[in-house]
Amino acid sequence: MPITPRAEIVALPGYAARRSESLPAKLANNELPEATLPPPVSAAIAAAVAESHRYPDMGATDLLDRLALKYELPAERLAVGCGSVALCLQVLQALCRPGDEVVFAWRSFEAYPVFARMMNATGVPVALDDGHAHDLDAMLAAITPRTRVVFVCNPNNPTGTVVSGAALRSFAARVPSDVLVLIDEAYREFVTDPGVLDGLDLVRGAENVAVLRTFSKAYGLAALRVGYLAGPAAVASAVRKVAVPFGVNGIAQAAALAALSVEDEVADRCRRIAAERDRVRAVLLAQGYPVPPTQANFVWLPLGEHTGDFVAHAVTHGVDVRGFAGDGVRVTVGGEAANAAFLRASGSFPYAGRELAQRDPVGQPGLGQQVADVPLDGTR
Repeated sequence: MPITPRAEIVALPGYAARRSESLPAKLANNELPEATLPPPVSAAIAAAVAESHRYPDMGATDLLDRLALKYELPAERLAVGCGSVALCLQVLQALCRPGDEVVFAWRSFEAYPVFARMMNATGVPVALDDGHAHDLDAMLAAITPRTRVVFVCNPNNPTGTVVSGAALRSFAARVPSDVLVLIDEAYREFVTDPGVLDGLDLVRGAENVAVLRTFSKAYGLAALRVGYLAGPAAVASAVRKVAVPFGVNGIAQAAALAALSVEDEVADRCRRIAAERDRVRAVLLAQGYPVPPTQANFVWLPLGEHTGDFVAHAVTHGVDVRGFAGDGVRVTVGGEAANAAFLRASGSFPYAGRELAQRDPVGQPGLGQQVADVPLDGTR
């Protein structure tokens, strides 16, 4: 009799194949347009490579201590992992039993439903509101005695929308104390709206709130896989216990530490990307696309049934974008040449302009079908 994997694992969607390697404008994975790292980071990577024959610090002690100092939190309330995506899984491993529930907005980061199913938990998707943002009241209503975790992706991936600080604070206060509010802030550094609450402010004052962040996006360390969690000490401890030993390699730890020493450069780069993001959105609005306001390093085109056609059209212009079947297209804000190529593609798309703007608002396909069929690209 052949070996048979768990049925739940066989049914999971596979990783989405990316086409970006063959296209000049790579705008699908929310990567930084600049490949050059600041000298302190490059030097730290080179020094760490020279020690590659040694195992890394399994506890990422130096990085945890540096983050604790930066955020004025005890190191016991922090955990480091292989990007925030790995920490998402570790949280569910630590907290969820078979039959428990995990609440999240939809559409949001595609790993949430996949990871819930891996833990034999039940994913509970809650439709975004008419502005493509989290409907926090509906999410609160979806919480039951079986709920263990509620994800709030802020800014939301893939729509880039945010919830206000007042709304998020009120929501967290109303969630039952035995349910973890997990605020995914992978794109926090690109936020320019002063009304968006820093999730760490909630972490400091609540016992059931945790925040995820990553060095993959704003810090430009996507290939090295390092992120972190800040939350209640009991949660952070459990997350550390379920981690793969030595999972965060020494090069990643050294690079992240060095990146924290050049935060002025990181902040300046994020401001420039945010300004270009706003410019790209303004052009798209002028072309007739109903692009929602975004606080991430990408824009969202809610194209509904035209999503696949737009993705194919972009490819003919040498542009790789991320399509979500039946919903829309997420486009990373890239460099000058890549953005120009994308805007040429969007401007020449057959449904651009007034025709698209005058169509009925794009509805959301059935949530159950979306969550079951979503491919995971895992770009955190």
